[in-house]
Amino acid sequence: MDNNKFKHRKSCATVKVSIDGKAAVNQTVRLKQTGHEFLFGVGGFDAVELMGGNPDGSPISDGQKNFLKERLDRIFSVMNYTTLPFYLGRYEPNEGSPDEARTMAATGYFSAKGVKMKGHPLVWHTVCADWLMNYSNKEILEKLKRRIDRDVTRFKGTIDMWDVINEVVIMPVFDKYDNAVTRVCKEIGQVPMIREVFSAAREANPSAVLFLNDFDLSEKYVILIDGCLQAGIPIDVIGLQSHQHQGYWGKEKTQEILERYSQFGLPLHFTENTIISGDLMPAHIVDLNDWQVDSWPTTPEGEERQAREVIELYTTLFEHPLVEAVTTWCPVDGKWLKAPAGLLRADNSVKPAFTELEKMIKGEWRTETSLATNASGDAVFEGFRGSYEAECNGKKACFTLSGDAGLIEVAI
Repeated sequence: MDNNKFKHRKSCATVKVSIDGKAAVNQTVRLKQTGHEFLFGVGGFDAVELMGGNPDGSPISDGQKNFLKERLDRIFSVMNYTTLPFYLGRYEPNEGSPDEARTMAATGYFSAKGVKMKGHPLVWHTVCADWLMNYSNKEILEKLKRRIDRDVTRFKGTIDMWDVINEVVIMPVFDKYDNAVTRVCKEIGQVPMIREVFSAAREANPSAVLFLNDFDLSEKYVILIDGCLQAGIPIDVIGLQSHQHQGYWGKEKTQEILERYSQFGLPLHFTENTIISGDLMPAHIVDLNDWQVDSWPTTPEGEERQAREVIELYTTLFEHPLVEAVTTWCPVDGKWLKAPAGLLRADNSVKPAFTELEKMIKGEWRTETSLATNASGDAVFEGFRGSYEAECNGKKACFTLSGDAGLIEVAI
């Protein structure tokens, strides 16, 4: 591994170790990284069913519960970040009856594991609530803003990252079916629409991390982002979708996209990534949702290809200083469009992509070392940023290595 490529993922710090209040002089201290600052994500939708039961409130069977728990425990033994669903048409199919209890229950699973969470999305023209169509455009916008205030406020402290509005590039011209969000966006314009919903989210949680997210990574998105920033809209993160159902982009295209969006100097999150382990979707398909098949199996050859491509993609993104996260959208095969895009197969068995990614996250991109303290109980080390456990003379303590690390006092 070329360590210089990952210098920006590391920090150098002086660790001052004390044991029972006294400097640990001339001692061996073992450091083990227990978590990453970089966010390795996967969609966590299954936790809503596992923890909250069925949408009607009835419990799921013990067999299904064990099956989902096995899946999630396996995935999140490696991943430290997840996305939870807030699609209005499903989250609140009937006005005034949000799916809050099940979703809040799901956050309990992830909180217990120390997994960071993001809500997706607060506003989107797809999977929109039909009941919004009963109102005028002015009323629709107000109801969307009230929805944002309600959910961002309710989950504050648990979910503090949000895809505020999704796929605005296509939003005003979306014509597959009539919907309330497109109506409003078409009337008031893209930038004013984004300003309204971002303002509502910021007011509900001033410390939240707010995303603009899109699949159209052409110059249209660049122009939209620039317009938002010129208008003073407080975008914290640029979300880049990377659904590669028609074949892996390759390193060169990925680097071109990174260069295109680095011009803004904002953090970049690859929010929705899919790489296929079976036959590829035909190239002539424009909207991925138009590819409807009875089955889409994974294959041994496809799984080996997927593993190579996943590792190259993740390495390319991990090398780039503005990238803070990458999310594999489907934890298992068959989750979206029946695509074999998971890190696990549908039966929860591990695919080569998961095995190779685990080696990177828990191996090459992880720090574990021993230090010798000096006469003052100090030792200097460099490591990947994240959480650590220090052990000396059979006693342990935890600390965090961050970007501004200097002197870290560790009391064991």
